[in-house]
Amino acid sequence: MSRSPADPQRVSATRRGFLATAAAGTLLSLSGCSDGSTSRSDVTLYQSKPEAIPYFRELVRVFNADGTGPRAVHDTASNLSGGFARGAPPDLGCLNYNFEMARFQERGALSDLSDLPEAAAVAPRVQDLVDQYPVYPGRTSVIPYSLMAASVLYNRELFDRHDVEVPGTWSELLDACGTFQDAGVTPLISTYADAWTVSQGLADYSLGGGLNVAEFFAQLREQGDDLGPTAPVSFSKDFYDPLSKMLELAAYSNPNAASLGYGDGNLAFARGEGAMYLHGPWALGEIAKTDPDLDIGTFPLPMTEDRDDLRVRVNIDLALWIPEAAQNPVGARELASYLLDPAVQDAYNAENLGFGVRDDAPPVTDERLVEMQPFVDRGDFYQGVSTAIPRTIPFENYMQGLVLGADLEGVLTTLDNDWARLARRS
Repeated sequence: MSRSPADPQRVSATRRGFLATAAAGTLLSLSGCSDGSTSRSDVTLYQSKPEAIPYFRELVRVFNADGTGPRAVHDTASNLSGGFARGAPPDLGCLNYNFEMARFQERGALSDLSDLPEAAAVAPRVQDLVDQYPVYPGRTSVIPYSLMAASVLYNRELFDRHDVEVPGTWSELLDACGTFQDAGVTPLISTYADAWTVSQGLADYSLGGGLNVAEFFAQLREQGDDLGPTAPVSFSKDFYDPLSKMLELAAYSNPNAASLGYGDGNLAFARGEGAMYLHGPWALGEIAKTDPDLDIGTFPLPMTEDRDDLRVRVNIDLALWIPEAAQNPVGARELASYLLDPAVQDAYNAENLGFGVRDDAPPVTDERLVEMQPFVDRGDFYQGVSTAIPRTIPFENYMQGLVLGADLEGVLTTLDNDWARLARRS
């Protein structure tokens, strides 16, 4: 039987209770959800985002609680590539959407979901983010579930105390850094010991604020393996200026940045040891463990003198997809429709600091994120460069090497060569 959790006539009392609480941003704790009937088919949900596992575990319990339709099995540990290779992928996936996931889409391994009404509800500006990666012609292979927006975290109290305005241009950013430095305040907390923090923060923000990331990669793919000096675009030519500015900004970091890891950086920022921190909402929960009352705001990293160039970094934090080889595609569609019900989906985003992907999704209410909402509404955003480069190219390590003193021209030439080598193999 097909079920829609949005239809109150088809939702059991248990599930209606969940939806009411979920709309308020809390989870209903259930116990004794037995579904031992052998007549129920299993549908496997693969969801591996670590911090969201407990939340989805409860969603699965609620889905199973009314005892009809398929029984959802929550898989958090399988090898995704191995499952596809063996012809035994999960029935439904719900995970971060990036270049690594897009390769399954490009090869036609994901089924067409265009007939699901929830697919049509996705805002065009969000769907465009999916289409920036290689797609399979004529298919809607994934449905975005949650958007994560990230920009500079800043300590509002320190900005107020030192009469520093939120910068909107590159020169204003440097002036702000100089003011803090003169006052004995570290302008920027950086954590070079963890390579991913450099690529997702300093590098992604600098590159996304200094060039059109989507256009760059679209043209790069069209060029194939031609990244020579006469090519229209290349890492060496297009990345040089924004990464030069990144290194100029990085000089305002804490003196121990090279030995500081992500956890220590959260602690330092929570203690008020720096005015700015280039991390997204994923850091807020850790910061709050030290100081839940720290007054934090956000602003896009300005990389030009034009305020119209301000953009926030986004990624499709979670997206739903059903493989062509799914063992239970009908059950997967039913589970997907349940998860995509606005009452369920919006509650997840509110609880996990995500932004909605539908035009009618409610805005964020967390005061630490509200300054990014207008940029998300207008589509003034970009996907991070770090999500568009295959993992076989060690982009994180290259960016870490730059802030630790590696030669910029040499690193960018290596990137050109790495990309060209992969293009030739394709």
